[in-house]
Amino acid sequence: MRILCVFGRHNYGDPARGEGVEYSQFIPALEALGHQVVFFESFSRAGYRGFDELNRALLKRVEVERPDVVLTVLMMAEVWLETIALMRETGVKVANWSTDDSWKYAQFARLIAKDFDAFATTCPDAPAWYARDGISHCIATQWAAAARDLAAPLPAAQCSLDVSFVGSCYGKRAARIDSLRAAGIAVECFGHGWPNGPVDASRMRSIMRDSRVSLNFSEGGGGTGLQIKARVFEVPGAGGLLVTESAPHLERYFEPGREIAAFGDDRQLIDIVRSLLLDPGRRDAMARAGHARVQREHTYEHRLAALLDALPSTPVSQDHRDVEWQRFEAAVRRHQCTAWLRALRAVLVGAASLIWGRSRGPRAARRMLFELCWRVSGRRTYTAAGLPGRLFYRES
Repeated sequence: MRILCVFGRHNYGDPARGEGVEYSQFIPALEALGHQVVFFESFSRAGYRGFDELNRALLKRVEVERPDVVLTVLMMAEVWLETIALMRETGVKVANWSTDDSWKYAQFARLIAKDFDAFATTCPDAPAWYARDGISHCIATQWAAAARDLAAPLPAAQCSLDVSFVGSCYGKRAARIDSLRAAGIAVECFGHGWPNGPVDASRMRSIMRDSRVSLNFSEGGGGTGLQIKARVFEVPGAGGLLVTESAPHLERYFEPGREIAAFGDDRQLIDIVRSLLLDPGRRDAMARAGHARVQREHTYEHRLAALLDALPSTPVSQDHRDVEWQRFEAAVRRHQCTAWLRALRAVLVGAASLIWGRSRGPRAARRMLFELCWRVSGRRTYTAAGLPGRLFYRES
């Protein structure tokens, strides 16, 4: 199949945050499955002046490439629901990989999932929510590792790092790293917000394999609860030994104590890390077992093949149709930012800047407007007429 991937190359569209999982893992896995893959950048705001230009460029790409499937990973309202409908009407099947349903379901997935042919979720609890809300094409999936990147574990004696963590610095992470260091355990950290800064995907895998222990913290951004992260699969896939904060349903994917190690609080974290560093034989056995589990069950080839198989079949004789541009231009007109909307933005940003400062004020204003809109306007928030996207392109 010909697959158009619509997501970002970098985390949150910011090169300073490093390459995202979607770009570095999904595309190679789809190519390994034998598909032709085309990429469209949708996270970055640098290439366009507004969401109208971004959506127009996406539809033009669909007309040129004539894909069989469009695979999106949406952050919020960057791809309008009108655009999704127009793509589907050309004969394309559109699937979305939904992240963070553990805290975004009510404000996001619940409102837009019916507009897609398939909607994959990495939250183990979410399929029951989709079923409750009459969404029948939810596909339960999970993060994974790319088969091409799997590497056999190194023995502890050959590792150059005792403990490492690769990931952004937020929430309780810095305090937990400090507690390990205070206990005499050497930890190296890489990623946005740490002195070492971000590393690319290849370097990340090398660090994991070269560490006797690789850490993962399960807290979502903004303190939004515990969730299974991509790192849970990437570490053992890369040949590292995973020590992860516990998260709901973790035992569905690994056997804690044999394939990975899991902790609940800082005291447990320190005790587990120390015991594994002092027992290289046990550490090596656990690393090998975790790696074997990923090889058998947890690659993106497994995940994406299942997602594509779940898409409704399309008759071979069905031809691709052109985009109905008149309907798109009508959506563009609904997206226009009028004088009173510009005044509203100025008021919101001014008020928010008094509280959070000039640099954080615009994003805070956008967040406040979004929290109001999805509660009041529901699905409309993710259309061309949605106010957050009309007023806050750069901040969305």
